[in-house]
Parts: sequence; structure tokens; C-alpha cells
Amino acid sequence: MAGAARASPLLGFFLALVAAHVSLPVRAQDTVAAGRPLSGDAKLVSRGGKFALGFFQPDGGVSGRWYVGIWYNNIAVRTPVWVANRDRPVSDAGASRFAIAADGNLALLDPSGSPVWSTNATTNGNATAAVLLDTGNLVLAPAANVSDVLWQSFDHIGDTWLPGGKLRRDKATGVIQGMTSWRARGDPAPGAYTLQLDPGGAPQYVLRWNGTREYWLTGDWNGRFFTGAPEVAASGGDSGYSFRFVDNDRESYFTYNFADNSTVYRFVTDVSGQVKGWFWVEAWKRWNLVYAEPKARCAVPRACGAFGVCSDAAATACGCARGFAPRDAASWSLGDHTGGCVRNAELRCGENSITAAGSETKADRFFRMDDMRLPDGGRVAGVASSGECESACLGECTCSAYAYNGSCVLWDSELQNLVDGYGSQPGAGSLYLRLAASEFPRAKSHRRRTVQIAVGALAIVCFVLVASILIVRATMARRTKKVQGLTSAEGSVTSFKFRDLQSLTKNFSDKLGGGAFGSVFRGQLPDGTAIAVKKLEGLRQGEKQFRAEVSTLGTIQHVNLIRLLGFCSEGGDRKLLVYEFMPKGSLDRHLFGATLYTLSWRARYHIAVGVAKGLAYLHDKCRDCIIHCDVKPENILLGADFAPKVADFGLAKLVGRDFSRVLTTMRGTIGYLAPEWIGGEAITNKADVFSYGMMLFEIVSGRRNVEHGRSEPPDSSSSGAGDHAATATFFPVLAARRLAEAEGDVMALLDQELGGDANVEEVRRVCKVACWCIQHDVGARPTMAEVVQALEGLTDCEMPPVPRYLEVLAGRPMHMHPTQ
Repeated sequence: MAGAARASPLLGFFLALVAAHVSLPVRAQDTVAAGRPLSGDAKLVSRGGKFALGFFQPDGGVSGRWYVGIWYNNIAVRTPVWVANRDRPVSDAGASRFAIAADGNLALLDPSGSPVWSTNATTNGNATAAVLLDTGNLVLAPAANVSDVLWQSFDHIGDTWLPGGKLRRDKATGVIQGMTSWRARGDPAPGAYTLQLDPGGAPQYVLRWNGTREYWLTGDWNGRFFTGAPEVAASGGDSGYSFRFVDNDRESYFTYNFADNSTVYRFVTDVSGQVKGWFWVEAWKRWNLVYAEPKARCAVPRACGAFGVCSDAAATACGCARGFAPRDAASWSLGDHTGGCVRNAELRCGENSITAAGSETKADRFFRMDDMRLPDGGRVAGVASSGECESACLGECTCSAYAYNGSCVLWDSELQNLVDGYGSQPGAGSLYLRLAASEFPRAKSHRRRTVQIAVGALAIVCFVLVASILIVRATMARRTKKVQGLTSAEGSVTSFKFRDLQSLTKNFSDKLGGGAFGSVFRGQLPDGTAIAVKKLEGLRQGEKQFRAEVSTLGTIQHVNLIRLLGFCSEGGDRKLLVYEFMPKGSLDRHLFGATLYTLSWRARYHIAVGVAKGLAYLHDKCRDCIIHCDVKPENILLGADFAPKVADFGLAKLVGRDFSRVLTTMRGTIGYLAPEWIGGEAITNKADVFSYGMMLFEIVSGRRNVEHGRSEPPDSSSSGAGDHAATATFFPVLAARRLAEAEGDVMALLDQELGGDANVEEVRRVCKVACWCIQHDVGARPTMAEVVQALEGLTDCEMPPVPRYLEVLAGRPMHMHPTQ
């Protein structure tokens, strides 16, 4: 009994210890509280499961560097959105602690117990807790009242701006919170590029390099959009986002949100110096770029690093100058070019020494680079000629390049901000880049050179004799057939050689336009037939698969589909498609551009029906259903009689599954995107139906759906300034309201340039069809074949329900006429 009595305290202690350990898992998984630190593999998960917080190592980072950060919990690709210790990593996650410190602040302690990072908030000695919210915001608050926020990560944004976050100016302290890029892809330390509110107080954002040099502005916020970036608007159309500017006594800031909380979107100041907007598309398990500024990639200071050459005309903006290679090939391949380039061979610093073998070591030489924007940081040397300028550079080991245009400018060490193709713009000129002699072809001996000259002269004489005999015959041959190497292949399409297309397009000099898949140039066949040649960019398919897809596209023939005449495939990036030329250009030019005439309603209705027939053929009549993926006015081409033809069909499949470029090209008119593109659902031909419906509205109004400054048509039955503001920038809301009204005057929706000259029933029919096409529920949308029947009056078109997201945008429920 005595032994049992002695054991009972030990048993009680053991049970208490077990109880303590058992109780740990039942605590809130989204909270760090006093005595419950976070370390090792443990992590917090927000209540809704959207975000996680814990220790991590960035992809591509240095091994042994650990950070505490927040990332998306349910996304396969780990994507950090906030990092606590950006520039002070810890060496051991297991021995470090993320905990509530004795003063109530949230702190990161390294293995020795020393603080690495802290919230540094005023806690007044109260017991506190840190909670990870489902918005991605980490909040420090009193444990007894978590709504009383003492500190939050949304007030300390890193490189990522999440919905609900603020980019703000504190009016009491004058502190401006910016969004600063990472130093490199694997290094979250603050980099050189920052997006922030204008320090001058204007309601606009500025992008800055190194905290001083401004290189891009949004323009002022006018209450509806940024004047210099109108695609960022107060209302985002069908994507359901809202963007607003708040200015009060304490602070001024911009913030944005999405109506659908399941939307995963983030703004990032990228290591490339661009601000980018990314959507997560669950169906593809990857991020898709839908916004990037500045669009001119070469406007970003030092975007290509030292000795990197930027070109806005190239598919890849950055390349290394001749004689150089990427400093970090892995980062370069991931699109991080800020590390720049290094020499393949070191300079000799002007030496002309004799080696042990008795051979002369050649001095450095210069490579001429024309039409360059001259780099920053040059200094003027007092010499009087180009030769003296070259000698001055060779005489200094630190001199990397020179330029001479009446005065001599020398550049030392690294060259930054090299831009190719600058032409005659201010600051352009010829740059002479210093390279080791080994970077140039070796010089031949004088004797061998003499022999070569003699042999060359004899060859020229022989050539002239032969040419004089064949000149007439060759001239006649060129007249009858200027294009060489054309063969009938891949079914009904013609195989062109690249050099032939260069000739037919006059070296691609007449550019018609460009899009997600490449640029289009005008050309002419020897018989005078005009053609349009598209240079494809970013193809990922092999040669055999490309030819197979081209063969399939060549067999598709319909009066409302653009005809593929030929192709070119010569390896690498030389893949081109040759189409018939459409003299009236694209539909957007006639709807939105400044033309000498207004497209009549009869022509518009004919175009709407023709496009529907073309899409119906792609969906139902081809061997395999072809989903266009990019239906919009820019991809509807018009013939001499304004007969419409759908262009760019099949290209999404041709470039593989890189649909992100489709989204990228649609970022300026995101209203064409079906909700399933963003929601991660399977993409079917009903996505084309949605885009077609959006385009129908624009055919009716003659204006972009998301066109700023559009006011509601006069005599509207809707009342209230709030209602008016809700619909001021999205035309489908106006159309849905007109249809919903008992005696809705749909003619008020018509393009004012038409002066009311249209068939009322046709206008009403088109608006009804458009509303059916843009239903949120995929199953509620008609097929394109049903659209054709409705537009041609073969079937009755019932009154459609108002799409759910339009009600959200309108700010109140909208109901159809009770008799419908």
C-alpha cells in the first residue's frame, strides 16, 4: 500500500503530462499563442484552409537558408505571398522558433534564442496571440479580443499584394508602404524594384528602381480607372473584382477585392521589374499571367543586368552581348535576368607580350553594335578622333566600351541598360564593345591571304563567264517564278521556305498586327494574290506534331472561317502560317476605331450570324471539336463585302497547352473570359459561346463592354446614383436591365452612330441571345448551332434569366418582367 501511495504522485504527474500533450492538437491550428511556438515542419493553416504559415526554403534558393512565410495551402505549386525575415534567414528551422515573446510581440528566434525578426508593436504588456486569416493576413491581437488588431502583415507587404491588402501612405508618419520585389528568384531579400504610391501625393502608383528612379506611372486615379492604365478599373466586369481608392485623415490607400472569394489572384512586383497579375487556374494546376506593366520590357532599368542586351522586338527580352554568357544560367532560364552576363574570355588590358613559345598575344579588339541605346554612366574623354578614342579605351584596363560621335565617351567596368533596335531615338548610337581577341576570327598569314585572293579572283572571272551565258535564261526564270521551293504537302496546304516568305513579305516590313501567338505581316504571291503571314512565337511542339496539326487545319474550309493557304517549318523559331488576306481588316477597327463610315446594322447582323456559323462549324462539323479559346472582335476579319471570317482558330491547340498566353492577350479586355477560365473548371466549347455573347453586346453598342465613361442610356427606369455608378462601366448590365423592364426600349442600347436605323426585333433578338450566351451556368448557355437558329428566326428566343454575376455588379437583384 505504501508503494502504491508513493507511486501515485508520479502517476498523477505522468497523466498530467500526457494530458498536456494530448491537448496540443486540439488547439486552434491558425493561431500562435504564448507557450505554443512554431518550429520545424509545423505550420499554421487558416480557418478556411486557403493559406498556410511556416518555415520554408524558396525554390532555387541557397541550401540552409530558412524563412518564415505565408503561402497558398491548397495549391500544388508553393507560392510564398509574404515573408517575415526577408533579409535575415535562419540556418536551422528545427531549432528556431516563431513565437510570442515576453513583451507580447510575435518574434522569430534563431537557434541561439536571439531575435531575428519581430512585429515591434505596442502591446502594453497584454497577453497576445497571432492568427492567420483566410485572406492571407497574419494578425497580432490581444488574446482576449482578436478583433483589436495591434499589428498585421497586410500593413507590411513584401512583393505580393493580395485582395483586401493595402498599398498605403500613413499621413501621421509620412511612411509609404511599397511592394518591393525579391532580390532574385530564390532570394526573398528586398530587391531593386518597388511599386508604391506617388511620394508627391498624387493618387497614382509609381514603379521605382533603387528607390529613386521612376520608370512607370499608372496615371492619376479618376474614380473609375487609372488614366495611364485603364485596364485597372473600379469594376472588373465578369471577373467580379472591385478596385477603390480611400483617402481620409489617417491614411490614403488603394485596395481591391473579388466578389467570389474562391478566386485566387495576386499582384506581384516581379524580379524582372514588371508588376504582374496572376490567376491560379486549377484545371491546369498553374498560374496564368493576365496583367503586366510596363508593357515595354526594356523600360525597366537594369532588367537584363550587366552586359545584357534588351530588345522589345524579341520573344525573349534579354540576351547577352557578343562574347558574354549568362552569369546564372538557371535563373536566366526562369526569366530572372538581373544577374546579367559575364565574359567568355578575359581582357588582355592592352598587352602585346611574347609568350614562351614565341607567338604574339593579340591585343583586345572592339565589336561594333549599331542602333543601341547607349548605356548609363559614361564619361567624356578629351580626344579629337575615333581612333584616339579607341586608343584611350585600350589604354585603361577598366574601360569596357566607347562611343564616338564628335566627342569620345568611355564606359568603365559593367555596362547596364543596353537596348537594341533604338534607331534614331535620343540617346542612340553605335557602341564599340571591348572583347578579347579570341572572340574574333583568327587572322591568316599574309602568304595564305595572297593565295586566297588570287584563287578568289580566278573564281570571279569564271563566274562572270558562266553568268554571261546564263543571265538571260536566269532572268526569265525569275520572272516566271520568283518563289523557289514551294511544294504541295500536308494535304491541301503549301509548304514554303523561310527565305521565300521573307521575299514575299519584303522581309516582314508591312506589319498588320499581333496577338498572343505572334505577329502578322502582309505579303503578295507572284500571281498578285495578297496573303497574311503569321510568325508564330513560343511553339512547344515538335516538327512532326506541328505538321500534323497544320495538315488538319488545312482541311477546314468554311465560308466564315479564314483559310490556311500554307506554312513554313524550318526548325527553331521559324514556324509561320500563311492565310488569305482580308482587305477590310478586323471587326474591332470598324466598331471601336476611327473610320470614315459607320458599320450599318444590316452589316452588323450579317456579321453576327456569319461568326456564329463559323464557330458552329468548328464545334460540331470538324473531325474533332475545335475550341477557339479567344473569340473577340480582333479575331473576326472582314472581306471586301464585309463578309466575316473567324481567324486564329486552332492556334491554342497548335501551341500546346500554353493557354496562359491566351489569357495574357485578353488582359486588356478581360470581359471576354468565361468564368470557368478563372474558376478552374473544365474548358468546353461553351467558353466560346460566352465570349461570343460578350462580343454580341459590343456589336450592338459599338463600344467596348468595359468602356469607361459609358453612361446609362437616357430614360432608364433605374433610379439612384448608386445604381448608376454600379452600371456605369459594364454594358451587359445595361442590356440585362433593358430586357428586364416591362417596356424596355432596347433601341436605347444601340450604337448612337446608327441614329436608330435598325430592325427593332433583330436588336431585341441579339440582346436576348447575348444574355443567354453569358449565363454563369455552362449548361444554361446554348450551343452555337442553337445560336444560329435563334438569330435566323428559326426558333423563338425566350426571355433569359439575368446572369448571377451581373446582379453582383449591379449591386441589387434584377428580375425579368413577370409575364416572362
